[in-house]
Formats: sequence, structure tokens, C-alpha cells
Amino acid sequence: MAQSKHEFIERNVGWMIILTVLTISVGGLVEIVPLFFQKSTTTPLNEVVKPYDPVSLYGRDVYIREGCYNCHSQMIRPFRAETERYGHYSVAGEFVYDHPFQWGSKRTGPDLHRVGGRYSDEWHRVHLNNPRDVVPESNMPAFPWLNRPADASDIEDKMRALNKVGLHKYSDEEIAGAKAALEGKTEMDAVIAYLQGLGLALQNVQ
Repeated sequence: MAQSKHEFIERNVGWMIILTVLTISVGGLVEIVPLFFQKSTTTPLNEVVKPYDPVSLYGRDVYIREGCYNCHSQMIRPFRAETERYGHYSVAGEFVYDHPFQWGSKRTGPDLHRVGGRYSDEWHRVHLNNPRDVVPESNMPAFPWLNRPADASDIEDKMRALNKVGLHKYSDEEIAGAKAALEGKTEMDAVIAYLQGLGLALQNVQ
């Protein structure tokens, strides 16, 4: 009895692998490529969405360095349980200046996408020094070492690099003034500045 094409593929691992990879590749291209040409995913949502200033940009790097994304996501899903707790669901146009994205999927701690402006700078300072001083049941580690001075040695290079890979258009004047903006700041100051800027574009939209 002659083999059908389906049986032939199932009995030949090599062909099965090749065709599976081909199918996934075509499906991925069909899903992903159009996103690069959609205005809603490639342009800022509104005038509130701007490139990070030097202090917030440095704070974002510290946030990544300390692994905050391991416990905190920055993407609110469009479900009632999420929007009632965290605020308006996340929209692609809010993330055009994020390289790399900090969406995450693990939530040992709460989502931080709409945390900007919810708490005072002092609250964040106390929370980062010892989370249990403001949230007794918290299992978040303390970060007292963030009180050390910010190292601004590579901030200019960072901004120039972002000009090349994203929509950022930092001017020569902004880049030249980056080190001065970080002068006298601690790593904690920078992280707080970064957190205070998160999710402001749609924060008050219900």
C-alpha cells in the first residue's frame, strides 16, 4: 500500500523538522512584520511619551542591573482584574523609546507600569532602603547600596547609541549636558526618577 504524503512526512524526522520550522517561520513573519509598519506601534502615543532624560535613563539601567524585572512586570493586560488594580491597560505606543522592553511576565511584586506619580519620592526612598518599613509583609530585598553616587562616565555614549537604534533624537546639547544632569545624584535618585516617569501617558484614563 502506497504511503500518503502525510505518512511520509511523519515517518521522516528530517522532513518533519524542515517543514515545522518553515511553517513557524512563515506564521511568525505574517504576525510580526506588519507591526513594523503600523503607526500605533512605531510612533509615540502622545506628547507625554518622550525619550528618557539622562537621570531617568541612568535609573533605568540601574533597574535592569539590579534585576527588578525578575519580580516586576511593566505590562498591564486588558483584563478587568488587572485594570482595576493597576490602571489602564498598556498600549504599544507607550513603549517606543524602550530598548529593551521591560514588559516581563513574572509578578512576585506588583506591575509597575502605572507607578509613576502614585507615591512620593520619599516613599520610594524608604521603600528601596527597606521595603518592610512601608509594606510590612513585603518579601522584596532592600537596596541600601543604591545611595552611592551615580557613575555618569558612559551616559553620553548610551544616548548616542540610542539615537542609532531607536526613535530617540537626543540633540548634541542634550548629550553634552547629560553628565551635568547626573552630577550630585545617587543611583537611588536615578531609579526613583525612572519609576516616577512610568506610565504617565494613560495613567488617569479609565
